[in-house]
Amino acid sequence: MRARRPVATVGLVLVVLLAFRGAEAQEAGKVYRIGVLETTGAALNAANLNAFRTGLKELGYVEGRNLVIEYRSADGRSERFPALATQLVRSKVDLILTRGTPAVIAAKNATPTIPIVMAASGDPLSTGVVTGLARPGGNVTGLSALTAELGGKRLHLLKEAVPVLRRVAALLDMENPTLAIQWQAIEAAALSMDVRPQLLDVRKAEHFGPAFDAAIKERADAVIVSLSTLTQSNVGLVTDLAARRRLPSVYSSREFVDAGGLMAYGVSYPDLYRRAAKYVAKIFQGAKAADLPIEQPTKFELAINMKAAKALGLTIPPSLLLQADHVVE
Repeated sequence: MRARRPVATVGLVLVVLLAFRGAEAQEAGKVYRIGVLETTGAALNAANLNAFRTGLKELGYVEGRNLVIEYRSADGRSERFPALATQLVRSKVDLILTRGTPAVIAAKNATPTIPIVMAASGDPLSTGVVTGLARPGGNVTGLSALTAELGGKRLHLLKEAVPVLRRVAALLDMENPTLAIQWQAIEAAALSMDVRPQLLDVRKAEHFGPAFDAAIKERADAVIVSLSTLTQSNVGLVTDLAARRRLPSVYSSREFVDAGGLMAYGVSYPDLYRRAAKYVAKIFQGAKAADLPIEQPTKFELAINMKAAKALGLTIPPSLLLQADHVVE
């Protein structure tokens, strides 16, 4: 004879099942709000923003359906980050996406609870943004761009393109703690290569011209240009000044080469933004930022502008061209 299930047990199962389905339906109908705290406007940042959107779409988060993106740009002025971060917090976003050390510090100071995902950050550990890479703690996680460690590599590539290199100027905003670390790496690499380094500390757009003049005065053979809130917002100005002063320059990201710069070496930022979408999805699904390890970049790219090389009278060695991922003819 088949045992009959108690009515109370059946009723309890139905209640739990209905509650689960109700919660599932509510979650499916939720519209998530992401606050994006950026160094430049959306138009200049289109490649990265599109990669982020693509990554989110692949994971089921689509604008206009279950996602809203609130974009805020400092427009090249790092001092604007704190106010912009406060705006995002007050708008009750579910998560904040940042790029760069000043942006993530501003976001962290604005909220101890809203999850913060770094699409790219120089060195979150040494700057105190997180307490550990394997387990960040707090409300910040994401990806590091290894900006400091790449300074020496850029100098070596520049030396290949400009064999006569004896003096190099480095254009950095020393107010950014990550760039201060990068200068140390550049200085060490330069001295090991018997190259004399010159620091150009630039913190305002109107100082770019005098900085390049100072490089000429000190007879610099080439320039290393860092990636910062300021340089990102003035890509055209910086590459134009380098061309007019006839100073071969190496940059940290491809957009400078696309704008006429000689060469660039660094992480693929679109790749980092696409990977950042995975962090967002995990957090939306219940993970804690404190428990998600900081990841390092896995994709790097070398870009060379042959038009710029020709204008500077440089012959790019075939060995260097073979390393390039992107060549502007």
